[in-house]
Amino acid sequence: MVLDFEKEKLIRELKLKKPKKILIQLPEGIKKNALEISKIVEGLGIRCIISGETAWGGCSIAIQEAKALGVDLIVHFGHAEFIKTNFPTVYIKMKDILDLKPLLERSLKELKKYKKIGFSYSIQNQHEVKDIKNFYEQKGKKLILSEKVGLVEGKGHIIGCQYGGLKKIESKVDCFLVLGNRFHSIGASLAVKKPVILLDVYNQEVSEMDDIKDKILKQRAFSIEKLKEAKKVGIISEIKSGQIFGSAEILLKKIKKYGKEGIIITMSEITPEKIMNFYDIEAFVELACPRIAIDDFHKYHKPILTLKEALVALGEKSWEELLEEGIL
Repeated sequence: MVLDFEKEKLIRELKLKKPKKILIQLPEGIKKNALEISKIVEGLGIRCIISGETAWGGCSIAIQEAKALGVDLIVHFGHAEFIKTNFPTVYIKMKDILDLKPLLERSLKELKKYKKIGFSYSIQNQHEVKDIKNFYEQKGKKLILSEKVGLVEGKGHIIGCQYGGLKKIESKVDCFLVLGNRFHSIGASLAVKKPVILLDVYNQEVSEMDDIKDKILKQRAFSIEKLKEAKKVGIISEIKSGQIFGSAEILLKKIKKYGKEGIIITMSEITPEKIMNFYDIEAFVELACPRIAIDDFHKYHKPILTLKEALVALGEKSWEELLEEGIL
């Protein structure tokens, strides 16, 4: 697989905006290309700084970092625009350049019993959608793109924290097919009731998500029980503008009303090392990306819950309601 860094778009945008100094954000797997990208920028006479911080999604725009460094522009690679910011930002989505035909052929076995298929893709595969749709239609399948709901870029686009577009078409399909990686397909499986099948473009695998979904649901039920038992609770708020899910102040009042002690903690990024320093806190509720609590369950020695899960533990929502509306 080859990644297209959309060099022409990058150069075009930089010539148009004429910045003197820029900050570049790269996803973790792309940081190895930092020198290559910086050479392109500096070749235009523009000073270039590479952010060493994580950039898991389009929600992680490094506005505070950019202001501290005095740059004119942020160039964010690997994601579509997630939120409007008050800082000049260019998004370079990039493209996966690969031959999908063998993977699509392999998927037909898993899709044998399904006629109508809900389809979603990660942004790097957006350019392949028309060909993929044609392939399945020639095999007698009907592909229905997930709707544009929430902050996704368009029909079919999938991001890690919003699956309303899949729920919108669930009654019309027999299953869901996600083109991308496990991160997106796991999220989809937790959001809908129909089967979810992953076309993993990076490992060239086709896999169903049912077993993983069941395992995660057991982990979430365990975490909810731990919060019910906890006497001291930490509420974590991230300071990134795209990572705000709920009000820490309102949640703190609910926790105290339930007879627990609580504190509000701010972090630029939640990590096990930061968590372990709060020795006396028995459970945490994070109001940042819900995938932190769900995907990183085994990284943490203490339970971390999402806002929705905290409401279940506090008796304001039932487990059945949570499953009905989807954990994400």
